[in-house]
Amino acid sequence: MAKTTSKPIATSKPSKLVKPDAESETTAKKKKVEAVEEVKEVKPTAKVSSKTKNESPDEKVEVSIEKKLIALYSLQQLDSQVDKIKIIRGELPLEVQDLEDEIAGLETRVDNQIQETMGMEKSITEKKNAIRDALSLIKKYEDQQMNVRNNREYDSLTKEIEYQNLEIQLSEKRIKEYQAGLEGKSVEIERYQKLLQDRKNDLDIKRNELDDIVAETEKEENDLIKSSEENRKFIEERLLTAYTRIRKNARNGLAVVQIERDACGGCFNKIPPQHQLDIRMHKKIIVCEYCGRILVDDGIVNAIH
Repeated sequence: MAKTTSKPIATSKPSKLVKPDAESETTAKKKKVEAVEEVKEVKPTAKVSSKTKNESPDEKVEVSIEKKLIALYSLQQLDSQVDKIKIIRGELPLEVQDLEDEIAGLETRVDNQIQETMGMEKSITEKKNAIRDALSLIKKYEDQQMNVRNNREYDSLTKEIEYQNLEIQLSEKRIKEYQAGLEGKSVEIERYQKLLQDRKNDLDIKRNELDDIVAETEKEENDLIKSSEENRKFIEERLLTAYTRIRKNARNGLAVVQIERDACGGCFNKIPPQHQLDIRMHKKIIVCEYCGRILVDDGIVNAIH
């Protein structure tokens, strides 16, 4: 009885213990597979989000560069229109400035001539006074000769009279020289004054012409300058400095030019296809390798029209 009872007990216990272990292993495997699948499903979403994060700054940079190019090209167009208005005025501002300088020089020359004339007149007056004094001394010495007591006093007075006569002759000579100088100065002053009046008339004519042109274009020029100043606010200082430097060095004042027939619109040198592609991408500001001007494509040009 003992043997029969022990066998079923031994066999029944292992069978009951194995079944739960197998079920637990299968359930664990299922959970692992589900977890791996969840991770696999999550990973692609993480990659997409990382791409979007990486691409967003690039899109912002592209937009900012494109806006800078548009602002630069707009600024160039405004400044070019201001340059055209100044070309319409032509050489009038310079001619007006030259006439003003010439008039100032003539006025200074006339003033100097007048001062010299006044000095000569003063010298003539002094010489006339000297002659008058010499004549009074001669009369005095002649009266004294009538009362001399010896030949020595007489000879001394005679020498004084001769000296005063020489002074009179020298003063008369100087007076003639000063008078001749005055005549020359008066002629010269008259000539300068006539020339000065002619230059003043020319200046009035040139100023009236310039004022008429300025009156016609003043409002337009002020509006363009105002728009130019507003447009400069959208451009960083470094680009503005480069833009101003290029405009100063360029003979036609063009710092930003369009690509025309695969060539630079400023120096007309051919642009390589790769550079043209980079310019159309609007990812960076590209300058001409020959003239240094900033290059833009049709997209930038059409954006402001």
